[in-house]
Amino acid sequence: MKKRINKIEFIFENLIWNFRFFVLFPVIFSLFSSLKFFIIGSLDIWAGLILKFNVKDPEGAITYKIVSYIIGGIDYYLIGIVLLIFSFGIYELFISKIDIRFEQDEINILQSESLEELKGKLVQVIVVALIVSLFKKMLNLEVKQASDLAYIALSILLISISSYLLQLQHKSSHKSHHENH
Repeated sequence: MKKRINKIEFIFENLIWNFRFFVLFPVIFSLFSSLKFFIIGSLDIWAGLILKFNVKDPEGAITYKIVSYIIGGIDYYLIGIVLLIFSFGIYELFISKIDIRFEQDEINILQSESLEELKGKLVQVIVVALIVSLFKKMLNLEVKQASDLAYIALSILLISISSYLLQLQHKSSHKSHHENH
């Protein structure tokens, strides 16, 4: 009876352990999505690069379009980077360490030792993407009243504070990481 229970337990634990391979679905689809965002970002930047400057454009509409396309492209790149970091992190946490990564010590942005570390990296890139996205929105913003300027200033202040807090968090996590090793 005990042998039979041990065998059932072994089979069940094997089944549970191998369920982690379902994580490959989000890893693969995140990689494909990342590639798609890199392509979209490149097309956006290309659209901005092929526009011709016009010195006779008094309002700067062409320059505005160029800046808008390039900032939009950067935003898409950042989303692609978020998906790439997510793919690598989830793969390494649930499936296996990526062996080829150890040949290149200087590239450690994609390395995540814990879910908390992965989350921190994702949050940092997402905040940068939000900053770029907000900047693009501000390019389209028409200032109609004084309160619009106050909202812009408040947005910039909040971004500055969040960026500062992220740097503090990064420094403290780096410090505690080095103290533990």
